[in-house]
Amino acid sequence: MSDAEWEFVRPLLPHAETGRKRLDDRMVLNEIVWKFRTGSAWRDVPERFGSWATLHTRFRRWAADGTFDRMLRAAQAKADAAGAADWMVSVDSTIVRAHQHAAGARKGAPMAFVKPR
Repeated sequence: MSDAEWEFVRPLLPHAETGRKRLDDRMVLNEIVWKFRTGSAWRDVPERFGSWATLHTRFRRWAADGTFDRMLRAAQAKADAAGAADWMVSVDSTIVRAHQHAAGARKGAPMAFVKPR
């Protein structure tokens, strides 16, 4: 992670005021990015990155408290302000599937015998 990227992300991370000394947030974020870029399992993260359990715990905490959502919104706002964001979205309904039970039919009843509500 470059210094400019870190300066953008750093204020968006939660700050721990108490407790024991934690692994550096920049290092942890770099390691989380490495894990997802490579597609590795948490347990396969190289030992030089520290304990895989620590990385996984920090990832889960940041995901649960909205840290990654804040990062995404801030990056989108920055790109939008710079005119670098294209907001056109298209959903192709041929690939959007509903589960068969989502149609609302009663289970086991033939269609001719379903009573109107």
